[in-house]
Amino acid sequence: MIVVASLKAKSGKAEEMEKTLREMVTKVEQEEGTLLYTLHRSQKDPTLFLLYERYQDKDALDLHSSTPYFKELLNVMGPLMDGAPGIEMYDEIARLNK
Repeated sequence: MIVVASLKAKSGKAEEMEKTLREMVTKVEQEEGTLLYTLHRSQKDPTLFLLYERYQDKDALDLHSSTPYFKELLNVMGPLMDGAPGIEMYDEIARLNK
């Protein structure tokens, strides 16, 4: 299961958003069933961030979404975001393994 989340920071809040999201990545590293959790920042627009997440299954995603630090992240990110995040869910059908 793949989740792609795109977030836009308010003017002047991009550095704070990056710091907050980087901290989240280190917390997620401990989760069983979270296979990949990668933070990206746009080269063209430094206020745009993308999280690429890969979970073993829906149960792993549900576990991630129910953690106290995920719930805290939602509260912290609210004042930093310019609009609602874009969330897309995908089924993985092919992958390059290197």
